[in-house]
Amino acid sequence: MNILVASDSFKGCLSSPQINDAIERGIRQVVPDSHVIKIPIADGGEGTCEALLYTLGGQRVTLTVHDPLMRPITAYYGILPNGTAIIEMAQAAGLTLLSEEERNPLYTTTYGVGEMVKDAMARGCRDFIIAIGGSCTNDAGLGFFTALGYTFYDNAGNVLPGIGPSLEKIATMDDAKVIPELANCRFQVMCDVTNPFYGPNGASFVYAPQKGADPKTVIRLDHGLRHVHRLIQEAFGIDLQTIPGSGAAGGFGGGLYAFLNAQLIPGIELLLELVNIDSLLKDVDLMFTGEGKIDHQSAMGKVLTGLGKRGSRYQIPVIALCGTVSDGYDDLFSMGITSVFSVLDEPLTAEQALHPEMTLKRIERTSANIMRAICACRQSAP
Repeated sequence: MNILVASDSFKGCLSSPQINDAIERGIRQVVPDSHVIKIPIADGGEGTCEALLYTLGGQRVTLTVHDPLMRPITAYYGILPNGTAIIEMAQAAGLTLLSEEERNPLYTTTYGVGEMVKDAMARGCRDFIIAIGGSCTNDAGLGFFTALGYTFYDNAGNVLPGIGPSLEKIATMDDAKVIPELANCRFQVMCDVTNPFYGPNGASFVYAPQKGADPKTVIRLDHGLRHVHRLIQEAFGIDLQTIPGSGAAGGFGGGLYAFLNAQLIPGIELLLELVNIDSLLKDVDLMFTGEGKIDHQSAMGKVLTGLGKRGSRYQIPVIALCGTVSDGYDDLFSMGITSVFSVLDEPLTAEQALHPEMTLKRIERTSANIMRAICACRQSAP
């Protein structure tokens, strides 16, 4: 039996390669001679850079940049064999970099992400893929562009810092100090949401509360994005409200689109294209995938959606494993997912459920049980 194993990470617990290995162990308990292909998967959040380097090869570059609160931090990005730089936003502006008490998108910045791009440019990179999932920011990329040489001023001529409250104060922008090589760079943005730039379904109202914003802060940040939208419309003739994904990562998607002519692409679709998934599926009989929590959001252009569509295209059953299952997951069945299984097999505390070693055992055990059922059905089929 030819089986493709391509799980996302279980965030806060296990990496994609760890989960893939556990699924393979479960498969081989039942069908030892299976041909198993393993691919780490991510949709533009944490783990994206590692997934691409694991599959495609390349160089991992470690450097010191500024974290969301402008403190020095060690981060990394990847350079693929073709010279494309893979920048994972979560490395420098990720929510997991902050404690619960530190989370407030009024004070967080994308500056460190700009530093990563600047470093890659100095190494000769001109093609970039930026994975913008998992952010803690709502600055529309103001910090990012500041790191690359843009200067933003208020009405009094004061230089504005690259944080959320500056958005509503921008009067003018100066690009005289922008790194010249930036004009020759091409950017693709891995984006797993389609939210507009501002408004009830925009960056601030939908995502800022998850990043620590209270209701007053949400309104203030949304007001700032509306102001930036007007400035961009006047300067570039672009209506970001019509661009799906412009509200991703606190408006960072929209900022990249407007300033750098970036392409906003569903993260899972770009990753599957880069790893040439279609060529791997030609002789596959079964696919395993998964993510930490499967719910209604799983059907919104994330890992399970992308792999489910591929499974449907090639008539391959797709089994999805997860830690928890919530309402809305049944939408996945119309998108190519065959069945969904939680690996939790008894009542557990949150701490117990996130214990890495025990979770690996549960994944292995669940995978083995699924394979036993599949093999039994095959043997009894007429």
